Amino acid sequence: ETFDVAARTNTDPKGFVRPVDVYRVEPWGLYMARPSDHPQFHYLESWLLPELGLRVSIFHFTPGNERDQDRYVDVGRFWREGELWHSRDHFLDLVVRTGRETLVEDVDELFAAVGAGLLDADAAEAAVHTALRTVDGIAAHGYDLDAWLHAQGAPVSWR
Repeated sequence: ETFDVAARTNTDPKGFVRPVDVYRVEPWGLYMARPSDHPQFHYLESWLLPELGLRVSIFHFTPGNERDQDRYVDVGRFWREGELWHSRDHFLDLVVRTGRETLVEDVDELFAAVGAGLLDADAAEAAVHTALRTVDGIAAHGYDLDAWLHAQGAPVSWR
């Protein structure tokens, strides 16, 4: 996925280009807020956090499609090249239910990606370590992802 700060666009892995309302560059990452054309959610907010290997998102669901989650976390590789930011999904995801729990999802997708040659063993191992470190950190902060991120030097804020 590509995030073009100068053009205020977000290009997904399939090549669909979407306009972005807000980009905010901080020393710890990139914030993006944009409308969505997805049937289950109408707006998306995300932080790309390269040093942590995470993309943290809030999905604003459409009526009838609400989910029991406060934050959704993609594990991956995130990097910047000038005004362009990039992401490479490592297939593991976390669902954070603030104050209650953090769920690890898509372990099957991680194994399928390695089996299909989409992700090498080193990247898969790094993804598992990142996910476990993140789950432990969130738990140690009362299942408050934002509090853990703040402690990590990434004080995120949302619209």
